[in-house]
Amino acid sequence: MRDRRLLIIFAVVLVDMLSFSIVLPLLPYLAREFGATAATIGLLTATYPFAQFFGAPLLGGLSDRHGRKPVLMLSIAGTALGFVILATANALPVLFFGRFLDGLTGGNVSVAQAYIADVTEPEQRGRALGLIGAAFGMGFILGPITGGLLSGISYTAPAWAGAALALTNLVLVATLVPESLSPEDRARLSARKRRIFDIPALRVALSHHRVGPLLTIRTSTALSNAMFETSFTLWAIAALGVTARVNGLLLGYVGVLSVFVQAFLIGRLTKRFTDDWLVVSAITLAGVSISVWGFVSNLTLLLLVMPAISIGIAVGNTVMTSALTKAVHRDEVGGTLGIQTSILSFARIVAPIVAGLLLQNGPVWGPGVVAGILALAMVPYAWKTLCVRPGRRACEEELDTPA
Repeated sequence: MRDRRLLIIFAVVLVDMLSFSIVLPLLPYLAREFGATAATIGLLTATYPFAQFFGAPLLGGLSDRHGRKPVLMLSIAGTALGFVILATANALPVLFFGRFLDGLTGGNVSVAQAYIADVTEPEQRGRALGLIGAAFGMGFILGPITGGLLSGISYTAPAWAGAALALTNLVLVATLVPESLSPEDRARLSARKRRIFDIPALRVALSHHRVGPLLTIRTSTALSNAMFETSFTLWAIAALGVTARVNGLLLGYVGVLSVFVQAFLIGRLTKRFTDDWLVVSAITLAGVSISVWGFVSNLTLLLLVMPAISIGIAVGNTVMTSALTKAVHRDEVGGTLGIQTSILSFARIVAPIVAGLLLQNGPVWGPGVVAGILALAMVPYAWKTLCVRPGRRACEEELDTPA
């Protein structure tokens, strides 16, 4: 029973990721049919994470009060409806509404994680939660490729396919997944206070001698990474003139590279090098390669530069998250990672808007250069605050005292 429940939760998160990634290669093409400019497409891209920023804690609170299962079903139904609205949209405001609804109800990853925590023992939880990461990886590979291939039928075909997957998922959850919270659990959890963004906790975190610098670096690099990720499709249209199918395959290639780095490279690197050295090296590599990406003029060069971008982004993201968890007491890990999640959400809202404005009003290399500068600007700061703090040798690993 437990394995079946985890498998269904894996499917829920996979469809949630598909709802985001399957439309990545298509949104610019759909929006341009309604006369959208690059800046407007940037706003459209930002609509999903903006709604998700508010929707995720809302869904989490509802699941504490009313149970995980009904909230999962609500979020899946919202995803299906969002796809239908996207497929039947006849005007630009309808596209915006469809993405907003999908983002508002699609922030169910936190609910899925809570369900896994409810039904697993502590010693099994890490492995079970690894399903979430696997679903993200598979979703970012399958979504863009599927969207790109189905675009050969029509730009709306991927949305109809997503709606069908979501409805299938809804039936599976309704019939096969039992509720994980007892009435007593719901009463206890619903009494907890939830905040979308905890300002006092942020102040405390930034004052920590190690967490503060890591979060500062994370903010700038998150904006850089998100500018590359969210503007890639629009950039590829402007710089290379590619079709939706090619864009989908390119994004799938990015997903494959990311999974390869996560699965086979990071473990070897972390055994050989310190976290601090890896952070400095990763953001340097990401900054340089993203800057080069802005000036790429053909597909061959793009395929050559993308592995460097993927390594820089994936290693930097993973190692900074790991370093944050090591820098605080284990009771503070959840709160610290929550702050990081809020920073990442903020970056995914701001980055596509800035990138769209740059593409509309400046040269095609604008997003790449600005994103590269955001990453490279953190290199000397990271070296100074992480590697050469008074009393330690450059980039030497240390055991930090909990805050």
